[in-house]
Amino acid sequence: MHERALPASPNWYCSRCSDVNRRGVLGFGAKNTVYLVKVSAASAAVLGELSGHTERVSGFAFCQHDGQENVCATSSDDKSVKIWDIEQKAVLAEHSAHQSTITSIHWSPVEKGLVVSGDEKGIVVCFWHGRNDTHSFFPEPRTIFCLACSPHNENHVAVGYKDGMIALIDISKKGEVIHRLRGHDEEIHALAWCPEPKEEDLYGRPEDNTDASNGLAEVGGGYLASGSRDQTVRIWSTARGKGVMTLKLPFLKRRGAGVDPGVKERLWLTVHWPKGRPSQIVSSCFGGELVMWDLTKSGKQKWTLLGSSADGQNHSRIVFNMSSACVGDRELLISTSMDREIKCWDLDTLECCWTLPTLGGFVYSLSFSPVGTGCLALGVGDNMIRVWNTLSIHNPYDTKTYWQSIKSKVTALAWHPVKEGSLAFGTDDGKVGIYEAYSNKPPQTSSTYHRRTVYSLDWGPPIPPLSFGGSGDKPSYSLYSCGGEGVIFQHDPWKLSAEASNIDKLIRDTNDIKHKLSPHTDLSWKPDGKVLAVGNEDGSIEVYGAPSLKLLCTVQQHHKIINTLRWHHQHSDQPELHCLLASGSSSAVVYIHDLRSAVENPSESPVLVTEGFRSLSGHTNKITGLAWSPHHDARLVTVCYDGTAQVWDVLKEEPVCNYRGHSGRLLCVQWSPVDPDLVWTGGDDFTVQEWAVSKQEHARPPKSKRRVELEKKKAPQKKTKKKKKAAGKGGLKTEENESPMGEEEKGGSGADEAQSEDEGEDEERESTTVSTGLSKDTSMDRCTAEKMQNGGKSFLAMKKELKEERKKEKPELSLKKRKPRSMLPLSTSMDHRPKEELQQDCLTLAAVRHAHGGSVNCVPGSGEHIQLGLFTDREALCRMFQEEEASHVEAGHYDSVMYLRLWKGDLIGALHMATEKGELTDHLLSLAPMAGYQVWARTVEAYVKQLCLQEQFLKAASHLVSVHKIYEAISLLKAHQFYREAIALAKGRLQPDDPALKDLYMSWAAVLEKDGHYTTAAKCYLAADCSFDAAKVIAKKGDVMSLKTAANLAKLAGESDLSHSLSLRCAKELMLSQDWLAVQDILRTQDTLLGHRLVFCVSELLTQRLSVPGVVSWSSASSHAWSKPTEEDFLPAVQRVWQSEFGLATADLDQIKALHQQLRAIENPPATASMPIKQLLSHVALDMALSVVSQLLSDWGSAVEELLRAVTRGFEVGHFSLMAEMCQLLLPQGLDSVALCKQRLLQGDERSLFVSQSLEAFVCYQLLYKDWWKHGCTSATTAANSIKHINAHQTPVENGDTNHERETRSQSEAQAAEAIVRSEGFWKVLLSEPHANLQATQRVIKDIQSRVASLVQQHSRPQEPQPSLGTQPQTHSTDLDEEPNSSEGPGDLHNKQRSSVADSESFPALVAQVTEHQKKLAALPDHLKKYSFPDVAECCIVLLYMDKHFGLIPHHLCEKATSLLLKYGTTGSLHKAWQRFTL
Repeated sequence: MHERALPASPNWYCSRCSDVNRRGVLGFGAKNTVYLVKVSAASAAVLGELSGHTERVSGFAFCQHDGQENVCATSSDDKSVKIWDIEQKAVLAEHSAHQSTITSIHWSPVEKGLVVSGDEKGIVVCFWHGRNDTHSFFPEPRTIFCLACSPHNENHVAVGYKDGMIALIDISKKGEVIHRLRGHDEEIHALAWCPEPKEEDLYGRPEDNTDASNGLAEVGGGYLASGSRDQTVRIWSTARGKGVMTLKLPFLKRRGAGVDPGVKERLWLTVHWPKGRPSQIVSSCFGGELVMWDLTKSGKQKWTLLGSSADGQNHSRIVFNMSSACVGDRELLISTSMDREIKCWDLDTLECCWTLPTLGGFVYSLSFSPVGTGCLALGVGDNMIRVWNTLSIHNPYDTKTYWQSIKSKVTALAWHPVKEGSLAFGTDDGKVGIYEAYSNKPPQTSSTYHRRTVYSLDWGPPIPPLSFGGSGDKPSYSLYSCGGEGVIFQHDPWKLSAEASNIDKLIRDTNDIKHKLSPHTDLSWKPDGKVLAVGNEDGSIEVYGAPSLKLLCTVQQHHKIINTLRWHHQHSDQPELHCLLASGSSSAVVYIHDLRSAVENPSESPVLVTEGFRSLSGHTNKITGLAWSPHHDARLVTVCYDGTAQVWDVLKEEPVCNYRGHSGRLLCVQWSPVDPDLVWTGGDDFTVQEWAVSKQEHARPPKSKRRVELEKKKAPQKKTKKKKKAAGKGGLKTEENESPMGEEEKGGSGADEAQSEDEGEDEERESTTVSTGLSKDTSMDRCTAEKMQNGGKSFLAMKKELKEERKKEKPELSLKKRKPRSMLPLSTSMDHRPKEELQQDCLTLAAVRHAHGGSVNCVPGSGEHIQLGLFTDREALCRMFQEEEASHVEAGHYDSVMYLRLWKGDLIGALHMATEKGELTDHLLSLAPMAGYQVWARTVEAYVKQLCLQEQFLKAASHLVSVHKIYEAISLLKAHQFYREAIALAKGRLQPDDPALKDLYMSWAAVLEKDGHYTTAAKCYLAADCSFDAAKVIAKKGDVMSLKTAANLAKLAGESDLSHSLSLRCAKELMLSQDWLAVQDILRTQDTLLGHRLVFCVSELLTQRLSVPGVVSWSSASSHAWSKPTEEDFLPAVQRVWQSEFGLATADLDQIKALHQQLRAIENPPATASMPIKQLLSHVALDMALSVVSQLLSDWGSAVEELLRAVTRGFEVGHFSLMAEMCQLLLPQGLDSVALCKQRLLQGDERSLFVSQSLEAFVCYQLLYKDWWKHGCTSATTAANSIKHINAHQTPVENGDTNHERETRSQSEAQAAEAIVRSEGFWKVLLSEPHANLQATQRVIKDIQSRVASLVQQHSRPQEPQPSLGTQPQTHSTDLDEEPNSSEGPGDLHNKQRSSVADSESFPALVAQVTEHQKKLAALPDHLKKYSFPDVAECCIVLLYMDKHFGLIPHHLCEKATSLLLKYGTTGSLHKAWQRFTL
């Protein structure tokens, strides 16, 4: 499915995790997947992957037997072994015989069906997959690190252990150990058998072959090579069971670098014995070098460094696995390393053939350089940036890696627009920097950090304060970064050490904003640098004009966080596309907005956009990235969490293709700058993939059921991870990570990546043994020594017995009440000795008491006389307490230690002990004040920490309050999500205006808003005096009730602008459901929305009127009495309702002018063919309202222009019935009404005269068709059914509308209409030669452009048949080849057929023709191009048709029509239609 791909990095610290088969297919484990790569001496290509394990793949091996090259085995940390068919990518067999983590696996070179694996507990499992039989052996109780099956004896397996021992076992004898090979001091990393069974002569030292003459070994089981962490490679004779050679790794000093003294800690020594080379082995070295050893030579001649002819060929970090195979006529060696590169070596020349880069983390960002063509930068979660020269001829994977000063996941990238090699990057820890890709210098980093992940970067023009400097003091471009905390910084690329500026300050100052700004989540500068689009967390998009960042418009279409924004490219030949803004959010819909009117003609107040130009639906999860094709107009690719990439035709709102090659969620996408058919995508499967649009079999994204199945498959994996977390420290609260760019969204990182990157950080694998013991020096007096000689029990012996008794104690429940544990167990136990010893104690005590300064050979309270400490002085008691405390500590009875210290008055010591051991209690805390205030305060703080570890946060906060640490208690509760309790505490103990209280409300509101609890969040905002935010959060749900509540709230809070905006949104939602009463009710509360109320009034009247002829087919949920259809003309009826129901005073010109200005500010975009009929009628209503207001102002020029716009909207979208009914409503007297309007125009107003001419033409146009249909219905219906229309306008006939046949119209009206149609003035209006000239020129230009597109498509896909040439929307020409009962109307008469593109036409010739006709078009008067006009050629054909069939047209008019067709109707399709209709 893909063209090229960078796979995930091979797993580290595995003895055999990659292998090559005889067909040149490399397999390696990466995370829990196996990747398959086709290798040759020239290059590598990723073939696919094997997915099925739920945890990390720890081993991989191919079957090397003839005919079985497509079979392989894998082992995993999920304790399973699977057998695969790589062609079918299916599991053939599996077993789960291991109970511990599997560390190694190998496929027997002799026994075709045998797979041997070992685990960390020392179990070896033999699996004969053909008969599904497993046998387990336990040769040694040691951790297995590696194993290798003998190629000479099917029963022999060599096993390497962690402690450095190697065991040769016989599996036919239940794993009996044949030889134990000792010599290595540390873990065995790899084992490799000699490919020849004979043990030939090797060069060895005398001590290596003490019992063999001249270093010759006996013929036996073959040589075995082993690599160990002790920096040696050893060669063993398996026939004799001893070592024959030791190879010490050479210290290879790299240029410009010394030997790292700690290099041993990072060593992984793998060995490989190539087939056909019994005297040569390959091993890894300290820093990633590979060494070829010649076992027949000595000294420095013994080893040769691979890739020594040129710098940069070797790996830069340690190598883990090697495997070789003969591909063609060359023997190739494949190596995998910690530097995340796979290298291929030619074993004959020892030179590197190629390098395949791999990725060790999520691919967060992709960016093509606008200057260095084909240079693709990759931002990856393995803390590195890669720059891939995708156009390299010699090396398809020519990649350079940058890692200096990054130290975190690279989440955002942006090339400088004009400076070559300058690449900006952002990281997960908030860092922003700039790399110079063509120098070896470390990057420059900004001194200003984001507090969370950097979501996006973009270069744009400098804005204040950077734009204030002179031309030499300011950069031509500034770097803008958006972080997860919702802030956008402007960085000076010339001075990154300076503090970056927050653009929110400029936005507030310019737009006079007092309320809190919504957190920003993405930004995108328009390519011309004049406009900045900013996406926000609440789903809104704000568009600002540079450099002052004046707010031009706000887009409120999304209801979830904005993840990505992109402007359409500027090199399109259609200027109307330059202002298209694509946006993707955490919902599954992509919206395209046409912001041309707001950008090019900004109004004084910002425009609110609530309707999209196009909406692209099909994805089933959050949108994470999108990119416009630089080669097409309005071609967009989007990527999503559903794991697919989708290409869209935006203008048609149609999917083009869907790519499903990734195995995880997609995070980024880029369109190739040189090939219009190639797209690049990256995701959380650790891969970047290049794929062709034309080669995809799917057109749409998969349905959501597929995602449910994927989640079910991943369910066991998640459970395992939760168990792992539970096995850690108990009592600690764990939180689940959300997605990548996650909120910490856009990005966020998953558990799979964390696992791999933890491996990346853990470069050192240390095995340490911790030995604990208790040694205590005890001085014995003479009495003790005598007792030991006489066989009596000493104090130490009794102490030991006491410890053993404690160990034997079991917590058995008894009916009797257990005696409490003694506080003085040592001295108590001394009272249970024989009677003679107890009496001797009395004598000893008497001697001590009456010594009077004399020397006594005993120390009461210690040693053998510990029990006497209770009967002598205080010093003896303290000694006894000291020994009793030591005994309690050893037994873990810390509470007894604390009580002993309390008894002897050491309260501070008791508290210190309890603090150290985490054994503080409420009782001890109550005693702490006896030691003073400071001790008590410290003890409370320690107890608070202890309670926090035990997750008793409420109790901990209460203790903080007891020491008057109110703010700390509040912070503690807030940090652990106890917002209610924190607010209760703050309200009860702090001042009402304390900022901490507001911070609590705002923090809780943010959490509630994120979780979807909008009502409670609004209460928090209200409590914090943030009414603006309260209204916005309630409106976030977007339903009618929420919008109405939010509008009323904003009005109560005095936020009039927000209240107006929300009321208007609510009214539009109600309008879509045709609830007209509710529409006026919600707007009636807003005094300044009178203009909108009048528009909705017109819309309701219009809907009711159009329901009579059947143009409107739906029913209204509610309506006003004044909207019922009457016989009154429509425009006077509108004025009457405005005056009677809305109190509009027509004589108050100031009010009328204010209304006119308000209506002008309402967004009124042009009509499109895909626009829903309800939305179209709302725009028509606005045009009519503007016309009525202009009439009230006596501005008849504007009134006529608005009437024309209202009439032509139906014509522009192909709805002929709507156009005809609008003519009937607005101009009930037809041409007489138009003449009346013309009389009221100002003398010399040419613009209005042209407008009236177009209006007159459309009246004639619809009368023409009504007359034609009337004759067609009465004379010959078959003639009407022979017409083939070529434009997109539907007529009443095609729509099944029989309004033209109504018998309610009087015969006199029909005759009058017929007389008008027969009049010469009627045809003079329609047969306008200037308009015919304009339309013919436009047809020719579009025809040539279509041929150019077809020519380009033909050359880009020569293997595919030529597609049918599409048509441009809104084309009004004539082609009459199709039956008239089709779905097209009278304006559909041009675009159905086009002549095929001549093969001989050249691209330059076609471009020259387009240029010539464009000049001709530019020379025509502007009024012809500005105002719509019916298709003149179409009218000519209808005229000739009517004359032919009905014979009622004057002869000179037919001649004129024929003349116009001969002059302007010469295009192929038009000429064919003319011939068919008139001949």
